[in-house]
Amino acid sequence: MDQNRQFQPAVYIMANHKNGTLYVGVTSDLPRRIWEHREGHVEGFTRRYGCKRLVWFELHATMEHAIAREKQIKGGSRAKKIALIEALNPEWRDLFFELNP
Repeated sequence: MDQNRQFQPAVYIMANHKNGTLYVGVTSDLPRRIWEHREGHVEGFTRRYGCKRLVWFELHATMEHAIAREKQIKGGSRAKKIALIEALNPEWRDLFFELNP
């Protein structure tokens, strides 16, 4: 990994397929974290359910804001999570390839 990389807090949603299982997470390095999910390096929920598709993300100025937003999203209904995804990504494309490394 690039030692000079700038970290950017982000909240993200992973899915295994359209309208499938959803996972909400927070990170300071979105490209690295999504790569870890895709490669199965993250034990637990995403690996167990095959959530390898980045379907939504939101960048934040601080980690505190990102964590607060993650809690808000996790506390919401599945319908609200799907509405977030479909507002920006109605086809549920894998956004991993659109991230700037």
